[in-house]
Amino acid sequence: MIERKYTVIFEPAEEGGFVVHVPALPGCHTQGDTFEEALEMAKDAIEVYLESLQIDGLPIPDDKPVLEYSIAAKLAIAV
Repeated sequence: MIERKYTVIFEPAEEGGFVVHVPALPGCHTQGDTFEEALEMAKDAIEVYLESLQIDGLPIPDDKPVLEYSIAAKLAIAV
């Protein structure tokens, strides 16, 4: 068994909980009501995604390093 690591993005959902996506695996999305639940759902989604690729004889993608940077921007509001 080969172990792979993937970057997982957790975004707070408007209705609560988290929406999760895996940039290296297009279409691999899930969600959870808590961070812990979203994390478990992400693990399951990745495993199912990779299993389906394997069954279809498709290559298993590697996680590509992603540069993430937060930028602060000033917003001028006219009163």
